[in-house]
Amino acid sequence: MRTSTHAADRAEVELGAIHERLDVRLEDRRLKFTLYDLIEFEVDPSELARMVSALLSRIERRHVPASVDGTRVAASTDRRTLKEVLQQLISRLAGEAGTHAHTRRRLIYISESSGIPLIGHSAFGIIDRGTNVLQVRPITGCNLCCIYCSVDEGWVSRTRWRDFMVDPDYLLDWFREIADFKGEGVEAHIDGQGEPTLYPFLPDLVQGLKEHPNVDVVSMQTNAVPLDEDYVDELVEAGLDRFNVSINSLDPKKARAMAGSKDYDVRHVMRIAEYIAKETRADVLLAPLWLPGYNDEDIVEIIEFAVEIGAGERWPPLGIQNYLEYRFGRRPKFLRRVVPMKEFYRWLRELERKTGVRPLVLKPEHFGTEPRKSLPKPFRRGDRVQAEVVSEGRIRGEMIARASDRVIAVPDSAKKLSVGDVVELRITRDKHNIFVGELA
Repeated sequence: MRTSTHAADRAEVELGAIHERLDVRLEDRRLKFTLYDLIEFEVDPSELARMVSALLSRIERRHVPASVDGTRVAASTDRRTLKEVLQQLISRLAGEAGTHAHTRRRLIYISESSGIPLIGHSAFGIIDRGTNVLQVRPITGCNLCCIYCSVDEGWVSRTRWRDFMVDPDYLLDWFREIADFKGEGVEAHIDGQGEPTLYPFLPDLVQGLKEHPNVDVVSMQTNAVPLDEDYVDELVEAGLDRFNVSINSLDPKKARAMAGSKDYDVRHVMRIAEYIAKETRADVLLAPLWLPGYNDEDIVEIIEFAVEIGAGERWPPLGIQNYLEYRFGRRPKFLRRVVPMKEFYRWLRELERKTGVRPLVLKPEHFGTEPRKSLPKPFRRGDRVQAEVVSEGRIRGEMIARASDRVIAVPDSAKKLSVGDVVELRITRDKHNIFVGELA
C-alpha cells in the first residue's frame, strides 16, 4: 500500500521557480543556471535526476525515482519535499561548481561552515589599518577591465585565479566584534578587489553595518555601472551615506578605453552620480584616476561636473587618485612614467588654483579619519606557525591557510598543498593583520 500511495503522489517543480533570482535554461543538452545574475553553473539533466533521486531516497528511506524534462523536475514525492531537495542541490552546486558571471573564475563562497576566518587576507573579509575606518570586502571580481587596475581585475586578468563571496550574516558577525573593539565613530567602507555592487546581499549588508551602535558612516567604492535609480534608493534607505564613484573621463570613447570595456557607458555613470547628489540624502564623491598626459583635461571637466551636480555636501566632492604601479597590477602601454606623489600633489594644488575647487589635496581629517588601536596580531613576521590549508587562493598558484582566527596567504604553493593539509609556515608579512607565509 505504501509504495502505491507514493507512486500516485508524483510532484513536478519548475527549476526557475525555486528561487526568485534563479535563471535556468536548457542549452546544448546541459542545464545552465545563473543565480543572483552572478553565479553560473551547469549540470547534465540525467545527473541532476540521479542526485534528486538519491537525496529523496535517503530522506524517505525508499527508492524514489526522479526525472528531468526540459527545466522541469518530477519525482514520486510531494511538491514541498521536492522543492526543498532542489533548493539544497542548487545551493550545493552553486557552492561547489559556481563561477563568477563576469570573470569566469571559480567563485568560492565563504560562510561560517567553511571555517575560513575573515581577517588576514586583502581580498575578502575585514581590514583594519589602525584607524576608525574598517574596510569591508564582501566580494571579488569586476564587471570592468580598467587598463590601470591595481589588482588586475576583470575577465582579462592574468594573475587572479579564484573569486570569493562572503555570506552576509558571517561577515556581519565578524564586523560587529571588530567594531566593538574599535569604539565609537567607526566608518564602514565597502570596497574590495572588484565591484561591490555585484554583491547580491548588498542592501542587507549596508543595513547591518549601519545598525551597529559604533558606526557613524557607511560608504562604498563603486564604478556605478550596475546601479540604477531604484537600487540607489534602496541602498540609501538601508543606510549608505556616501558613494565614491570611479569616473575617469566624460568623453565616451576615452572612458571606454580606460574602463577596458566597449560596453562602458559613462553617460549612465554621470546620470547616477547626478541622481545621488540631487535626489537622495546620500553624498557622492567622484574619484577619477590620473594617467599623466592622457586624461589631464578630462580631470578638469570632471571637477566642473562635480560642482555642477552639487557633489560633496558633507565630504569633499572629489578624490583624485594618482596612478601607482603594483606588483600584480596593470600598467597602460602608453604611460611613459609614474609620477612621484610630491609631483602629484603639486599638480593637485595647481588644479585648486585653476578651478577654485578645494580641497583636492585630501587629508584624513576631511573624512573624520583618526588613528585607533589596531587589532592584536597573533603572530609576527618571522614567526613559525602551524596552519591548516582551507582554500585555494586569490592569486594564481596561491593557497590559503588558517591559524589563530586569521588566514594566511601562501603564494606559489598550489602544486604542493591541498585543502586539509596541516603545514608549518614562516610568516613573511604581517602589516595591518594581512598575513603572507611560506612553507618552513
